[in-house]
Amino acid sequence: MPLHSRPRRAWRIHPLAPRAFFDTLAPYPPLVAQVLYNRGVRSLAHAGSFLDPDPPGADHALLIPGADAAIARIARAVRARETVAIYGDFDADGITSAAILTLALRSLGIEPLPYIPERIAEGHGLNPDAVRLLHSRGVSLIITADCGITNAAEAALAADLGIDLVITDHHTPPAHLPQAAAVVAPKLPGADAALAPLASCGVAYLLCQALAVSLAAPFDESLLELVALGTIADVSPITGENRSLVQQGLASLNRTQRPGIRALMRVAGVEPGNVDAEAIGFALAPRINAPGRMDHANPAYLLLTATTDAQAEPLARELDQRNTERRGATEAITTAVRQRLAERSDLPPLLFLGGADFPPGVVGLAAGRLADEFARPAVVFHQGLEESRGSCRSIPDFNIIDALRSCDGLFTRYGGHAQAAGFVIPTSRLPELEERLVAVAVTQLAGRDLTPSLAIDAQVRLERITGDVLRSMARLSPHGPGNPVPAFVARAAELRDVRSMGADGRHLRMNVRAGNVTWPAVAFNAPLAAAAAPARADIVFTLAADRWNGRDSVRLNILDLAPPAV
Repeated sequence: MPLHSRPRRAWRIHPLAPRAFFDTLAPYPPLVAQVLYNRGVRSLAHAGSFLDPDPPGADHALLIPGADAAIARIARAVRARETVAIYGDFDADGITSAAILTLALRSLGIEPLPYIPERIAEGHGLNPDAVRLLHSRGVSLIITADCGITNAAEAALAADLGIDLVITDHHTPPAHLPQAAAVVAPKLPGADAALAPLASCGVAYLLCQALAVSLAAPFDESLLELVALGTIADVSPITGENRSLVQQGLASLNRTQRPGIRALMRVAGVEPGNVDAEAIGFALAPRINAPGRMDHANPAYLLLTATTDAQAEPLARELDQRNTERRGATEAITTAVRQRLAERSDLPPLLFLGGADFPPGVVGLAAGRLADEFARPAVVFHQGLEESRGSCRSIPDFNIIDALRSCDGLFTRYGGHAQAAGFVIPTSRLPELEERLVAVAVTQLAGRDLTPSLAIDAQVRLERITGDVLRSMARLSPHGPGNPVPAFVARAAELRDVRSMGADGRHLRMNVRAGNVTWPAVAFNAPLAAAAAPARADIVFTLAADRWNGRDSVRLNILDLAPPAV
């Protein structure tokens, strides 16, 4: 396979920061200053607060609308020893949120009843049968975790049954909120802007922290471990308050004593002390999500709330097995979708695909892959005889929840936020939904370049990346949406010792030389075979920790390569 005459994706290099900015950020290496500029930093003080954010405080919860009322109602339940239910969602954010609320209330003397719905039979959010079941068990207060903000009918039912409802949710709120004792949501009007990116696990943590203060009770700050897991799993922006929560949570994860997390690390092959955002995103979070995708999410919830190794070990093995099944199902559906798209002469601005053989638990994963690979919003659905379930993933230029809202009358129910959403719809209305969503995308994305692209922070000379630069660069973590891993381009890099890697040979390992400096490098899903590797190439890469045989080093992760520019 010859080296492509052009990159697989368009390379978009950020403009160079003004010279005065480098003077302002003189304490930092110029390359780090450039990355900070690309992330929106404009002053030395802002750089300091970005790299070393203040730790989360109990007063932060009070900046979320509804928190005061929620704290008062939950505190009353604690004092009266009411029967409280935690109603979570079945994804990692919902599971970690439910675990945080459970563990915090447990420390206050309340053993809440957990309820996590089954994905297929019950779907997202509150459902009437579950509300009635909890009422039959004497529940007087339901606290939701990552759901409930769109469940007006179910909230009204709870009120009719005499159950108070405290909703904690981070999804886009509707115009009219459900009837509840409190709705705690960072996207409500009046919320502090720094809190808007919060995942629901972050909302739950801050609420529990403030609750403990109001009751003059101790608070377990190691619950931040669960915030880091849920926030990264939910692909929430690592900006604002999230950056502080995840940074502190990662530090706690690396010294965790929680039996469930330690067991999860063992089955995932993650070493304590080496947990970063990448380890969560690629190893831990998929296993937490897997049971809810393939069967029922309860094993993941039970793992995170386990109190002994004996409880945790079999649950961790079950999550690992479910994740293996999830990988196979995701690969099958993604391959099928790619084959369908390959048969088309052109692509619409919004992808809309599905079928009866698409497992409903993994359609969201397939949609995410397609949105990333084809640089346009993607809707993937499981088609049932009477009712179909879809997941949507989008790009920064297209607000998918607003697009769904424009089709409001078609759905049985729907919800989500700007970049990710889901829906249930009568199968007969799928063609109309496709037509209307594509029409919205045609209008909103007109004139936009939908060519898949790579955002590049700067052009660099490899020999100038010193140890001081690497140490300063490490302070930019944790990474995620809003603060991606910095990517760089090096021109005419010398490629040496190129060899295939992996069972199917799709990956390459090599050495990259520039001047008198040689870097180990890996190219995953490489665009060329080892035998066809050129002597030199322009490369786009990130810097990554390379842990091999107990030794730590830095390697280049090559994202793309092309013949040297003339």
